[in-house]
Amino acid sequence: MEVVYILTNESMPEVVKIGRTARTAGIRAREIDNTSVPTPFEIHYATEVEDSQQEEKWLHDVFADRRVRDNREFFRVDPERVVIALRRIGGRDVTNETVQSNPISEQQEEEVEERKSKRSRFDFDTYDISVGEEIYFSRDESEKATVLEGNKIQWNNEETSLSVSARKLLRNPPYGVNGTLYWMYDGETLDERRRRMDEGETV
Repeated sequence: MEVVYILTNESMPEVVKIGRTARTAGIRAREIDNTSVPTPFEIHYATEVEDSQQEEKWLHDVFADRRVRDNREFFRVDPERVVIALRRIGGRDVTNETVQSNPISEQQEEEVEERKSKRSRFDFDTYDISVGEEIYFSRDESEKATVLEGNKIQWNNEETSLSVSARKLLRNPPYGVNGTLYWMYDGETLDERRRRMDEGETV
């Protein structure tokens, strides 16, 4: 079995790499980690499939209009958009075990977590989402939460944050989680909504 993967980088938050490998996504992430990129690439999602070449090509075709350059595997797209498409193919999710077997250094992890923490702060009111509104989880729309005051949410009968709840729903991966990438409202992730509205587009 080969792997199709989605890599992200906190230094390029609007871009993802969609690729395939006969080894592991962790090895591939380390190979492209060089001095031209301030922070390491992280494995956002990886899945074992029978025909990685076919599935990778399909994904590249689906997101062709988002490709950064014609001869590169980088796309300007929310990573969860790609995950949703990739999960329709099937395969075995190997994200957590891949990350566990290919950890980044402690110093790199601290820098990445600091950047994630800054980007994960989300003010519902600023982005026209009122208290009492419902949001849902990108990988399982039956998982819903209610927006509370103070940028908190009520999920699973408890008051919590976007990131803590997302991490639990992802089965406690061995890396930090930016909740705005996983929680959705009105057909887009909260991260997509923030970027869109920050660029001046209306609701």
